Amino acid sequence: MRELKQYAAIYRDELLDSVIPFWEQNSIDEKYGGYFTCLDRTGKVFDTDKFMWLQGREVYVFSLLYNQVEKKQTWLDMALQGAEFMKKYGRDAAGNWYFSLTREGKPIVQPYNIFSDCFAAMAFGELCKATGNPEHKQIAVDTYFNIIRKQNHPKGIYNKLYPGTRPLKSFALPMILSNLSLILEDVLEEGTAGKLLKPLISEILNVFYQKDSGLILENVLSDGNFCDCFEGRQINPGHTIEATWFLMDVGVRLNDAALIQKASEIMLNAVNYGWDEKYGGIFYFKDIKNYPPQQLEWDQKLWWVHVETLIALAKGYRLTGQETFKQWFLTIHDYTWNHFKDREYPEWFGYLNRQGEPLVTLKGGKWKGCFHVPRGLYQVWKTLEINK
Repeated sequence: MRELKQYAAIYRDELLDSVIPFWEQNSIDEKYGGYFTCLDRTGKVFDTDKFMWLQGREVYVFSLLYNQVEKKQTWLDMALQGAEFMKKYGRDAAGNWYFSLTREGKPIVQPYNIFSDCFAAMAFGELCKATGNPEHKQIAVDTYFNIIRKQNHPKGIYNKLYPGTRPLKSFALPMILSNLSLILEDVLEEGTAGKLLKPLISEILNVFYQKDSGLILENVLSDGNFCDCFEGRQINPGHTIEATWFLMDVGVRLNDAALIQKASEIMLNAVNYGWDEKYGGIFYFKDIKNYPPQQLEWDQKLWWVHVETLIALAKGYRLTGQETFKQWFLTIHDYTWNHFKDREYPEWFGYLNRQGEPLVTLKGGKWKGCFHVPRGLYQVWKTLEINK
């Protein structure tokens, strides 16, 4: 059996020698500021619209590298490149972050998606640790508490559902808030993050987690009960797996061994449940009752699902020492590097068909940017390095 500690250098080198240079060389908009994220296989820009959640994600990644890897001025400059654009154009009068802007910074899509706010808070929270700039800190704090105020009605006036008939709430928000609260712990007033983490953990484990299946539902009724409809039966293995490493990090922070163990168990359930026995890889969506999923892309294999799984398995192995996590890590590593890594050009493919062939060869677009691949490479590198 291969030793996982040998893989730390592979992930480090891919991050620093291939993926990060790709974004440094191709994503900067020298004329109007911010980043291009719609990049083809070679790095050529094919669309100039700017999506706030991807702008925030890239600010976060370069701030994280500056704070945790090396104090390189070029990395800080990259982070500021996006932050200045976001600060100038990214919010409406009430402080809500738009979904998308033109290249020049004019709003295209209203702030209907609270995840633009989540990644803006993450971006400025990490950036202020690098700059010490009180304005960066204030943007992070204001945005964070705006999210907290809106968490029960995240879409606000942009919610297209008829009120009262089928009131659903989504797992995605408590999931990301558990991670965001940890990232902003040093930015918020002392004790704030800890107070918010406990109810988030409780909601994940007592509402969305289903004891009978050992899986996490993407949506439940507002009272926490199961809803037997397309949305209510939906399982997203990647979301579940990503959430479990957030919970493991929270468990480490709180010194909660039971939480770490529970998160690792749920993660393993999701990996086994999502794995495609015929072609390999992890399915995008499944239906908990095994009915046909509503998403026609249900059987695609996506980059972020596999990258997040590698993080979760590496952390699970480091924290528990269970051999099962090591075996699964090696399986997912082989699949991911054999299918998503582009052998001719830097960065990774994002979308594969069920058989593992690229559906499109873009390296960035409306949904894929400078985030999951670099963050995943960084997380796996640092997690495995600890095992040396």
